[in-house]
Amino acid sequence: MTETNELQLGVFGALSLSVLSSVAIVICNKALITSLGFPFATTLTSWHLMVTFFTLHVAQRLNFFEPKSTDTKTVVLFGLLNGVSIGLLNLSLGFNSVGFYQMTKLAIIPFTVLLETIFLNKQFSQKIKFSLMLLLVGVGIASVTDLKLNLLGSVLSLLAIATTCVAQIMTNTIQKRLNVSSTQLLYQSAPYQAAILFVAGPVVDQFLTKKYVFAYKYSPVVVIFIILSCIIAVSVNFSTFLVIGKTSPVTYQVLGHLKTCLILTFGYTLLHDPFTYRNILGITVAIIGMGLYSYFCVYESKKKQSEEPLPASQQV
Repeated sequence: MTETNELQLGVFGALSLSVLSSVAIVICNKALITSLGFPFATTLTSWHLMVTFFTLHVAQRLNFFEPKSTDTKTVVLFGLLNGVSIGLLNLSLGFNSVGFYQMTKLAIIPFTVLLETIFLNKQFSQKIKFSLMLLLVGVGIASVTDLKLNLLGSVLSLLAIATTCVAQIMTNTIQKRLNVSSTQLLYQSAPYQAAILFVAGPVVDQFLTKKYVFAYKYSPVVVIFIILSCIIAVSVNFSTFLVIGKTSPVTYQVLGHLKTCLILTFGYTLLHDPFTYRNILGITVAIIGMGLYSYFCVYESKKKQSEEPLPASQQV
């Protein structure tokens, strides 16, 4: 198997793991939050990251991967930024309507493209931009409903967009600059992400739900679902770093919108959530956009490889 085929297989595996684990954790968390009445999403995320770190620590002790010393200052900053972005996204949902929150998530893609173009000199073809626009229009049709605005909510959304984009770009650039794997970076940054969310999570959750997470009465069923959610989260966190490291922050966001379409479809088919022709139209347009984005990425990647000069050892 050639190096290119191995890389493509690795990318496909990372994308598949990300989709499956993300859909699984949404199903689990939907049951936990909606059916069992455990609404403390930010604190739950901090537990996810703690379990992820301890799982990776055990894996490292068993020699499944080698730890690698890195720039501590960069990793700490990166971990804290990731934690802040999660908290801001949850806060923006609390201050905004669901429709505006969905628009906030949609804005991450164009903002990421803008940042990578300005600061990393990355070029995106018109075909790529068109496919991304088609994707965003489709997801917007399928998921965005009301768009009620307020000043504080808008500011929080802008901060959430900025921190999320920068954190995801850093995930890609740090792995390449420091020559670390996704596992090594996640292992080193997870404690800092967990720490800031563990401190801020109960405050954010209490503000949003008017309830205190540690005053909640934990039934055995709730505890089982929390444990299950934490176990699935290990796969979600690992696959997130893996996908961004092997592809790009923009591709990861495209994958995220694919998950949104799958979750909407799952909710209709199995949970009998409300589903309209608007949802069907939006999902169809989004899937076409995703298909075009994938096709253009592969086409341009092959074209770039064919234009690169052969190594001296292979020249005749």
